[in-house]
Amino acid sequence: MIDEKDAHTERPDLSGRRAVVTGGTTGIGRAIAVLLASHGVKVFVCGRTPEHLDDALERIAEVGYGDGINVDLSIAEDVDGFFEAAGAYLGGLDIAVINAAIPASALAESGESETRYQLETDLTAYLVCAQEAARRMGAGGDIIFIGSMSAVSKTPGSSIYVAAKAGIQGFAASFRKELAEDDIKVGLIEPGFTGADFQYPEFPPEKQRELIHADKMLRAEDIAVAAHFMLTQPRRTAVSLIRVETRLDHP
Repeated sequence: MIDEKDAHTERPDLSGRRAVVTGGTTGIGRAIAVLLASHGVKVFVCGRTPEHLDDALERIAEVGYGDGINVDLSIAEDVDGFFEAAGAYLGGLDIAVINAAIPASALAESGESETRYQLETDLTAYLVCAQEAARRMGAGGDIIFIGSMSAVSKTPGSSIYVAAKAGIQGFAASFRKELAEDDIKVGLIEPGFTGADFQYPEFPPEKQRELIHADKMLRAEDIAVAAHFMLTQPRRTAVSLIRVETRLDHP
């Protein structure tokens, strides 16, 4: 008989936990919501587009249980409405995946109102959603931010997005320390070049499939696997940062 008692660490069971996923109707957020639901997590998602919400909920229902609403998280009242609806459906909160974001361009090419909207969505909403989630969590909770490798690469042409993702990078590190004594873990996942409607119109579906098959673009499901790993480690561990990049350089 093989003795494996010291070959594996503890892996907490996700079944029965309750999660919110912002931006959970498309791309990375949708992939995370579906994967969590398949592991017995009851999920509540949000997105801005009704047809995307319908599609995500249909897929979630094929593997588990979930619901959601359409909101714009740049609006304070919509943040409140999302968490109130989530609380009514879930009956509590164990996991929060803060993911909802929009593309943001170069500062020099954006007007003031556009800049403010992009920052409200890609930075302020992240902080406010994390604040609301932490207020509703007890010991054993998990908060995961989906950032971006843009915070590291700092490529030109997307300076507003870089500013938001760099801000999340710094915030997540500090927030993790603030909540550690409450047994609420905070982690950050920074994806590289990932296929999603986020990449339209520069990379249409057929081009994305081509790049994914060439190992030059990630699938959203690759990031979901990283989130699952982060959530299934012992409470004594804090997997505080995961960077997921393509094996080969992308265009």
